[in-house]
Amino acid sequence: MKKLLLFILASSISIASFAQTKWTVDPMHSFVNFSVKHMGISFVDGSFKKFDGTITAAKTDLTDATINFTIDVASINTSVEMRDNHLKSDDFFNAEKYPAMTFVSTSLKKIASKVPNKANKYYTLSGKLTIRDVTKDVKFMVTYGGTAKDQQGNTKAGFTATTKINRLDYNIKYDPTGAGIAKDVNITLNLEFVQAK
Repeated sequence: MKKLLLFILASSISIASFAQTKWTVDPMHSFVNFSVKHMGISFVDGSFKKFDGTITAAKTDLTDATINFTIDVASINTSVEMRDNHLKSDDFFNAEKYPAMTFVSTSLKKIASKVPNKANKYYTLSGKLTIRDVTKDVKFMVTYGGTAKDQQGNTKAGFTATTKINRLDYNIKYDPTGAGIAKDVNITLNLEFVQAK
């Protein structure tokens, strides 16, 4: 009987240690931003207001995480309605035909800490980014902000992720010379995820 109890206890600990934990993006405390150089002299900033994302992981350091993210293209906002409508057209995203941008992770790897005895909070996130009808490999630099509990007792995790893409790679070929609108697009995501209970 004692052996049976020990086996059940050991099994439950093993199962718990490999249990999948799911996190869902908190849209009230998350931002998906981009910046594009204009005429070579300044930048136009914008964001997407509607998006959804999940993280599923068993390890506490998230190195086995599976990350999925979807952005509603029609939610683009650069604070100028005429420009936003143009960006939704076939010159750019064609939001009617391709309503969503998607990202699916392939790996999340820790970057070795340069400071001895300091917690490692930097990662490289690799995955497949789909814009319009094109899917390309992309790599984000990620800073993990840590976890905290909110006033309702929910566990939150914070991240900042940055990358740069060439819009021409995704068939966004308006102004292909890049003289007016640069080819490179800087992307910054400031994200909070809430752990499922």
